[in-house]
Formats: sequence, structure tokens, C-alpha cells
Amino acid sequence: MQGAQRNSLRLLQWMMAASLALPIALFAIASTISYNSTLDIADREIERTLDVAHEHALKVFETIDRSLAELNEVVRDLSDDTIRSREPALHKRLKQLADALPQLKSAWIFDANGKSLVNSLASPPPNQSFADRDYFYSHVDQSIGTFIGTVLTPRPPYQGARFFGVSRRRSSDDGSFIGVIQASVLPEYFESFYARIGSDPGSFFAMGRTDGVLLAQLPRLDRDFRLDPNGQVGRSIAAHPVHGLMTIAWPTDGLERRIGYRRVAGYPIYVSAGLETSAIRGRWLTTISQHLVFGLPATALLFILLAFAFRRTQHLQLEAAKRREAEEALKHSQRLEALGQLTGGVAHDFNNLLTVIRASVDLLNRPQLSEERRQRYITAIGEAVARAAKLTSQLLAFARRQTLKPEVFDVGERMRSLRDMLATLLGPAIEIVTQLPAEPCLVSADAGQFETAMINMATNARDAMQGKGRIVFTVHAATSVPDTLAHLSGSQTLKNPGFICVTVSDSGVGIPAGQLGRIFEPFFTTKQVGQGTGLGLSQVFGFARQSGGEVTVVSEVGQGSTFSLYLPRAPADLLPRSPAPTTAPAVAGSGMSVLVVEDNIELGNFAADGLTELGYSITLVDNATDALTELVSHADRFDVVFSDVVMPGMTGLDLAQAMCDRCISVPIVLTTGYSQALSQDGIAGFELVQKPYSIEELSGVLHRAARVKRVRDGAAE
Repeated sequence: MQGAQRNSLRLLQWMMAASLALPIALFAIASTISYNSTLDIADREIERTLDVAHEHALKVFETIDRSLAELNEVVRDLSDDTIRSREPALHKRLKQLADALPQLKSAWIFDANGKSLVNSLASPPPNQSFADRDYFYSHVDQSIGTFIGTVLTPRPPYQGARFFGVSRRRSSDDGSFIGVIQASVLPEYFESFYARIGSDPGSFFAMGRTDGVLLAQLPRLDRDFRLDPNGQVGRSIAAHPVHGLMTIAWPTDGLERRIGYRRVAGYPIYVSAGLETSAIRGRWLTTISQHLVFGLPATALLFILLAFAFRRTQHLQLEAAKRREAEEALKHSQRLEALGQLTGGVAHDFNNLLTVIRASVDLLNRPQLSEERRQRYITAIGEAVARAAKLTSQLLAFARRQTLKPEVFDVGERMRSLRDMLATLLGPAIEIVTQLPAEPCLVSADAGQFETAMINMATNARDAMQGKGRIVFTVHAATSVPDTLAHLSGSQTLKNPGFICVTVSDSGVGIPAGQLGRIFEPFFTTKQVGQGTGLGLSQVFGFARQSGGEVTVVSEVGQGSTFSLYLPRAPADLLPRSPAPTTAPAVAGSGMSVLVVEDNIELGNFAADGLTELGYSITLVDNATDALTELVSHADRFDVVFSDVVMPGMTGLDLAQAMCDRCISVPIVLTTGYSQALSQDGIAGFELVQKPYSIEELSGVLHRAARVKRVRDGAAE
């Protein structure tokens, strides 16, 4: 029971641990899956945004490229002087072009010296050279197609936003350099577009040349920054020059970002789009927090419920343990109460027996006592001693505490032996009637528990009659069983001849019908406080059920009650043999040497004197240690050892074991009135004489033990 309770508490503890560990493990797994899913979603968003940014950049540069090609066709066959002469008209046309394309700040036509022939900003243009600008000198030595320059600041007198140049070479018919056509492109145009398509927190865009020069960036950072080709960004792009994804700390601000990049087809330009990794983690945390909003309360509630169940179970088990302790205490109290009632009656009987013995001894001491009267007094003493021994054995049988030890016994014989004890227990005001069958009624059950059950039912009947009335004990074979035994009768008929029924009928007050269903419950009693524990009938019920039987009751208020104890009947061939009579005459010693070990000097002298008169040679010692010394020194002197069991220091059993250890082959006979060791371990194969014993009984046992030794010695020779 206690093991099951510990297991239930351990199970609840495991469940409490699991209620936290399992959600945490599931949350960790779900968090990992959710984080990877968030990264995948972010990568797909970056790819879609990058597609838009790439298409936009491609169209912008293609438009600018077509516009520059158209301007080049317009001035292809015109000399610089002709262009200057037509400057107002060309200025207007360039201005219309710049106004039509929001990405353009201005459009320019330069001569071979870098001076503006015409532009969309001023007419006529100032006499100023731009030969040092990258969009100009890049075309001087060779034809490179469309050139995209770095971000520049307008040169006075021109003002406004910064720009980068997109330019083409003007060549003569023979291919010589005659000037440049250039469009000034606004980085802000791209950044404004990026701001419209990148509204999510942490969005990032950049556009730059293949050599690492940045042209536009959102958030707007340093446009003059040039990415290191040997840095992390440069190495990642070099590994995958057309398209790729990377997670890097952006050099201009140090923020970690997830960035996708793509080369603009036909142009030395990369566009990139990305998200800050902190923003991606923020998305993931938002998703996880939504799970936590529901998961945490549910997990906490489950843990609290399990903790409450654990504490409640622990409390209930503590209460159950206290109840069991109380039950054991009450059972012990009930047993002591019954034992007290029994020993009170036994003490009365013992005093009567001692009075008989004392009076007989006094009368034997009178002078001139006739032989007839002397023999009568001696007989009275012997009968008193026999009755005292019987009362002692019954008291020990009742007082023992042990588990059920089934044995086959005759219920009728056991009831006959219990009559005197029951008479003492119930008192002289109770009339006892026993109705016993002539044939044996054998059962297989614990005899001690059976006697306790009889005493409990008798005590219950006495209390119901308020100590005055008539109790009838009836033993008979049950040819039929009550309905409560229907579940047993079908199986028992194949295994044994049925049941033996013992009924206990009283003339008491009876039991109300409403209480009949509870009288076998532990602690249930109708008696006043201090007059009963309510455990007596529950012992009867438990003994009956544990023995494979049943107990029933029939009662009517004012008409008394009848309790019926049913026990499975044992086959007749299991009837135990009757013990041999103990009234055999004394056996002469004929010089047999006996070592008597008895710490009680009076009792030792009595045994020594009685055996000496029968012709035994006696050596008397009062402790087992001296006896063992005698045996070690002169073992061949003795034919048998007669030893008490209970002695200070070395006991009789210890002496017997020491003799075996030293290979002393002298037989040993033990004697005791009661020994806890013997009641637990048995006599271990030794002869045993129960106290009180007679000289006749003792001489027979000693002679038998010595004869067995002589037979063994003869067989060995």
C-alpha cells in the first residue's frame, strides 16, 4: 500500500515535471521551426522586392540610354559651331527631356574640350570646362559605350541636389573623339522609389557600381563610400557575381542585415534589397509571443492543477497514514481491552487455584495425616497445576500476534477447549450453551484467529445482553449457504465438501435494521465512548473472508442476534492424529548421567531431586556457559543434557548451537514456559518439554533422547 502511494506521488511529480518540460521542449521545437520559417519568408520577400528594384533600375537606365542615343543622333552631323548657333532650340529640347524624366536633373552636350555646348539648365551655358569630370574623361581615349559615374556635387554656378552622370561618347565619322553627351541622374529618385516599396521596418536598398561605388542607398547613408572588393560584401559578390543572398554587417552603419543582390543586365550596376536581422527576429518574436499568450497560461494552469493534485494526494496520504496509525492503535487497544477482560478472569481463576494449592500444602504439613487425606491433597494440587497450565497455554494462544497460519483442526474440539476460557471471559451471569456434533467438523484455517473471532463474537453478545443472559454456540455442517455466499458455493463444491458453520446466538437487545449493513465496518460501534472500539466484528469479517468463508448476521430488535461464521470444510482424511497420552509412568534412570542446566535454583533442585530418586546421575549448573565448559572437558560423562531455554547471557538455544559447532554429540532436551525465539523459529529439531512438567513426563523424554543416541552410535559402529 505504501509502495503504491509512493508510486502515485512519484507519478504526479513526473507529470508536474512533464507539464513544464514537454511544453518547453515543444515550444523550443516550434520556435526553431517558426524561426526558420520566418527566415524563409523574409528571403522570399527580399527576392520579390529585389525583382521590383531590378526591373525599375533596368528600365530607368534603358530610358536614359535611349534618350542619350536620340540626342546623339540629333547632333551627329553637326559641328560645334552649328550646335552653338542652334543652342536655344537645343536647350529647349534638352529641358523638355529632363522635365519629362523625373530621374534626370539635367542633360548636357560637351565639346572635345569639356565645355558645355548646350544643357537643360542654362542658356546660353557659361564658358566653363568639365573635362575633369569622370563622365567626360572616361570617353576621351576610347569608346566604352554607356558610362555611369560616381555621385558628384554640382559645380558653381550650378546648384541643387547631387547627381551621378550617365554619358556616351560623341565620335566623328572617322571615330575620333569630338565630345560627350551626358545625363545627370538624381540618386534621390531611386531612394524615393525604394522608400515607397520598402515600408517594412528594417528595410534596406542600395544601388552601386561593380567596382563598389555606391550611387543610392536607403536608409540614406554616406554615398561617397566605396565597398572594399576584398571585404565580406566583395567576396560574397565575387563568389556569385550575378545574383545571391548574404547576411552581413553593412559597412556604413555596422547593422547586420539579410541582403539580396542582382546585376542589372547590360550595365555595370548592382541593385540590392534586404532587411535588418533584428527586424526579422522581431517578426519571429511577435509570432512566438502570440503562442506564448495562450501557451503560458495553459501550461501554468496545468502545472498549478498538477501541483494542487500532488499536494492534495500528499495530504490524503498523510491523512491515510494517520488513519492507519489510529486503526493500529485502536486495534491494539481493542486487543488489550479483550486481553484485560480475559486476564481479569484468568487472575480470578489463578487465585482460586493458588488457594487450593496453598491450602493443600498447609494441610499436608499437619501431623498425623492419614494416607487417604494426604493422597487427596496431593491429587488436588496436581489438578490445580494442570488447570493453571491449561489457562496459561490458552492465554498465550490468545495473545500471540501473527499472520494467518492455516492448519486443519476440528471446530467441535476447539469449541470444547474454549468453553472454560469463554466462561471466564463472559462472567458467571452469562449462561453458555454449546451444541456440538458427534462427527468431526474439520476446517483449514488459522486456529488462533478462529479463537479470537469466537471471543470477539462472544464479547459482542455479552455487551448486547448487558452482561446477563444466554449465549448458544452451535457447530454444524452447512448443507446450504446464504445468498451472500452464492459467489463461493459454485466453486467450492468442486474443491471441498462445503462449509462448517459456527453460530453464536444471544438473547440481547438486537440490532436495528438500518445498522445491519454497517456492523462489520472498522470502528463502527453503537456502544458509548470508552466501551468499545468497533474492531471486534471487523476482525471476524476479515478472518472469514481471508479464510475463504463468510460471516452473516440475523437480528431483530428485542429478540437478540445470531452471527454465523462459515469456514470451508476440510476433507475427513486430513483429520490430525491424536497426540500420545502424557500420563506414562516414570522411567527408571539406571545410572543414566544427566547435565541439568537451570538458572532457577528451586526448579533445578526439584528436577535434580526427582530424577535422582528415579536412579539418574545428576550434575546441576545454573548457566549455559558453565554447562558448555563441562561438556567441552568431559562430554563422555553425560548421556543427555536437559536445559532451560530462557536464561541470562547464553540461552538454551545458544548452548545447543554451540554444542553442534563443537561436534559434541550429547543429545539435548530443552524446556520452557514461553520463548519468543521458539515461537518464531521453532525448536530446530530438538526435544522440547513444556513447563510445567512432571517428573514422569521428563524421565520419558530424557530416556527417549538417550536411546536415540545409543541407536545412532550403534549404527555408526
